[in-house]
This record gives sequence, C-alpha cells and structure tokens, in this order.
Amino acid sequence: MLKENILMLRNVNGYSQEEVAEKIGISRQAYAKWEKGETIPDVERCQKLAELYGVTIDALLNFSGKVGTTTLLPGPKGKHIFGTTKINDRGQVVIPKKARDLFDIKPDDALIILGDEAEGIAIIKAEQFEKRLNETWNCTKHEIEE
Repeated sequence: MLKENILMLRNVNGYSQEEVAEKIGISRQAYAKWEKGETIPDVERCQKLAELYGVTIDALLNFSGKVGTTTLLPGPKGKHIFGTTKINDRGQVVIPKKARDLFDIKPDDALIILGDEAEGIAIIKAEQFEKRLNETWNCTKHEIEE
C-alpha cells in the first residue's frame, strides 16, 4: 500500500522523485527504493511525506481503495473514503463501522439525507444539521436586524 500511495500522490501532485527527495531531506535513490517497495521509510520520513501530501500517516501507510477498477488516493486530512456499500432490496444502506465510529453514529440516531442532483447525496447526524441551521439562522437574523 505504501509504495502505491506515495507513487500516486507524487504523480497527482506533479512532483519528480528528485523534488520529493529534496523536500524531505533524502536522496532520490532512497526515495526510488520506497516507490519500488525495496525499502520503507522510517517514522520521521513518513511524517514528512504525510505533511507534504496533506494526508495522515495512517492513510499513507494503510489506505487502499477502489471504486470499480479505479484505484483511489488517500484523502486529505479530515476527509475520508470509507469504501463502497450496496443498497439492499429494501433500500437500506450499511454505513461502514469505521465511519460509524468516527462520527459516533449509534443505533436509533436520526440522520438527515441531503441531496444535490449534480453531485449526489450526503448524510449528516440530525443534531449536527439542526445546530448548523440554527447557527445560520441566528447569523442571518442578526444581519437582518442591523
């Protein structure tokens, strides 16, 4: 996973091996060995790579994802791709455990399904949605009163 991730991230960011090596303080040859999977970077170099690409060390080391035949990149810090799921014959979707844990989604929690005809759907906890609505409403109401 690491070698694929650093190769893809380097290419997407338009860096040469030389540029990445210079940015993290190693030789191009050492970096090339990481991309080939011949060696792996130490923790300090992993941290520098993660910072360079704006991802977490965990994503850099462990992320592997595909949509169909397309290989995905690790997402930026704070952004996640939890994988794919299927809708069953009753229209139900299983939210991956990692997503439920991260967003503290528990049985019987109310969720809001949002939609954008051009972009797709999103899910947010009802309490978070309500909080944002109230913040927006209070801000707008304050602006109107001034």
